[in-house]
Amino acid sequence: MAKALSERVAQRIFVGRVNIVRPGLIIGPDDESDRFTYWPVRIQRGGEVLAPGDGSDPVQIIDVRDLTEWMIRMAEDGTAGVFNGIGPGTPRPMAELLYGIRGVTTAETTFTWVNLEFLTEIGVRPYSHMPVWRPPTEGYEGFARFDLTPEIEAGLTFRPLAVTARDTLEYHFSRSPERQANLRAGISADREAEVLAAWHARR
Repeated sequence: MAKALSERVAQRIFVGRVNIVRPGLIIGPDDESDRFTYWPVRIQRGGEVLAPGDGSDPVQIIDVRDLTEWMIRMAEDGTAGVFNGIGPGTPRPMAELLYGIRGVTTAETTFTWVNLEFLTEIGVRPYSHMPVWRPPTEGYEGFARFDLTPEIEAGLTFRPLAVTARDTLEYHFSRSPERQANLRAGISADREAEVLAAWHARR
């Protein structure tokens, strides 16, 4: 509410001169939330990875460097308007995200896709236990489905997923051993193993 009010006040005072960017999930090096970092780290560990849904749910995220560079360019150019700060230009399916990340790792990794119904039943939550993933449940039908034509026309560009994933891993492994061992998002290794075992037992 406060953000929306501040936008309206700014637009009323600075008519035609306001640039508003509404970011989605910001990812990349130096991200301390680990909401994206979980996936490169988990995939790099190798083995059987719990993957949510059927791989088709869309994902829209943005590398912090793409976002900030674009915002600086717009400020320098005097661009006004309201924009969404997410990417890529076309929503990326969850499977494309995970396989894309796997492409920059060296581990032997397989994905086991587990449907929303089972994950809900067993207590695995979207976005927190399974970062980035938000299935189109009630209230989230339009999540990660933004048309970014206006943003691209305003100069927003996207570096390859492989670059973001690689740089995120490099940043993660530069952190202290304690911090590396304690991600702030995602499911724990033990809990992941429990869920996978329960899923296979059900099949």
